[in-house]
Amino acid sequence: MTQTIKLPLRSLNEAVIRDLQEKYPEAEISVELNQDHTKNPLSESHFWEIIALLDWEKGDDDDAVLFPALTFLANGPVRHIFEFADLLSEKLYALDGLKYAQHIGEDAWTDGRYFSVDNFLYARCCVVANGREAFEKVLDDPTLMPKDITFEALLYLPSEAFKQKTGKDYHYTPAFPIETYSNAEGWKDVE
Repeated sequence: MTQTIKLPLRSLNEAVIRDLQEKYPEAEISVELNQDHTKNPLSESHFWEIIALLDWEKGDDDDAVLFPALTFLANGPVRHIFEFADLLSEKLYALDGLKYAQHIGEDAWTDGRYFSVDNFLYARCCVVANGREAFEKVLDDPTLMPKDITFEALLYLPSEAFKQKTGKDYHYTPAFPIETYSNAEGWKDVE
């Protein structure tokens, strides 16, 4: 039978080791080092792992879809919430451009016709919510933008996680502007 004993490394001294040797004379020891991940910034891959927690089996219930990611983010350090918001804003900014807006389905950007900037923002959220692979494919081929599908709820993940974690209102401006037309380079072909 295997038994696991967890001790902080700093608590190991001669007396503790001697005590363990007396209690478990035939035992073997293995050391597993767990780093404090709260001191590391939220990485790109960690961002996509959080996105992968979205539970699409919950159908049209956006809150239920977000719940696993929200819970995970709220249980981490506060700064990871801000870093998540920064990474999300970076992705949404990268997708803010004419070549993407022209491929969102019925409400696609067409010269001379009303174009919903909010709908396009929510369509970009849908791309990110579908995960890293989908995001990278759309970046390479804008014709792969989801058609007539949005996921506005993703915008509120950082603020909801912050509120759940701290009980306070969220007042944070992420690294990149997310509003449609913010990425001037992406819209330079529009007069």
